[in-house]
Amino acid sequence: MKTVTGFASATIGNVACGFDVLGFAIKEPGDEVILTLHEESSSESPVSIKTIQGDGGALPRDPKKNTSSFVVLKFLEYLRNHKGIDFQGHIDLELKKNLPLSSGMGSSAASAAAALIAANELLGSPCTKMELVHFAIEGERVACGSAHADNAAPAMLGNFILIRSYNPLDLITIPPPDQLYCTLAHPHIELRTAYARSVLPRSISLKTATEQWGNVGALISGLLTSDYELIGRALVDVIAEPKRAPLIPGFYQVKEAALGAGALGCSIAGSGPSIFAFSSSAATAEKAGTAMKNAFLDIDEHLEADIWVSPVCREGARIL
Repeated sequence: MKTVTGFASATIGNVACGFDVLGFAIKEPGDEVILTLHEESSSESPVSIKTIQGDGGALPRDPKKNTSSFVVLKFLEYLRNHKGIDFQGHIDLELKKNLPLSSGMGSSAASAAAALIAANELLGSPCTKMELVHFAIEGERVACGSAHADNAAPAMLGNFILIRSYNPLDLITIPPPDQLYCTLAHPHIELRTAYARSVLPRSISLKTATEQWGNVGALISGLLTSDYELIGRALVDVIAEPKRAPLIPGFYQVKEAALGAGALGCSIAGSGPSIFAFSSSAATAEKAGTAMKNAFLDIDEHLEADIWVSPVCREGARIL
């Protein structure tokens, strides 16, 4: 019997203007997946879910329907069909959910990446992280119906990840500037990804598209050249943010509070309801976090928000 624990942290997809093509990982918080390998096989499934902590009973226990176990099943299938490794044992899975559900923090992607990095270690590391990304992306399809990579890829690989193409998958790693810090504010409400996607426009004007492309290009340039002022100017989303902002209580007040505290820019984390801001120092990021938390309370004295301040995680999913 052998046990391995994998960890993957929260991620922020879209990064304002980069809808479905850009995301990054922060250092904490994150999900843990503990896998235990047994030599004897199971007649039902090679993977079973032993326990899930921190989900309030919301996540499915069926291995084919839970993101973390589903990606391990896909991983084992790939090993059999493409690596000539026919797994004959049984894997027990324990999931520790430290990320809130429906939060815009890449919760499902973290569970998938943590499970995959642990499974790969458990079986002698037959795959690279880049190979594992493919399974993590498929896990997103189970979680929300759309196999997007802007959370799954940075959860596995770390850094900023630009998705140039989905078919074939072409991922570009962009290391973060040394002094770039993220403030992440999570109000204690849920916003389901499927609903947040449903409010988006099905078509946009050429003028809107051109404006968005300009911001994406400027953001990438700012990251590569450590031009913090340019990063702030480029954090403008003219497609998703205007449609999703009304779904988040006091979004514009929170955004104004972050900018007033010195943040470079601020936008919705993924599909929301979490909100992120970039700063060029840890001190400013902490100040922005306090301002964002207070802004939520000003809107509603009962609307608490958790705050995390972190540099961008360069490592990605890892073994604990």
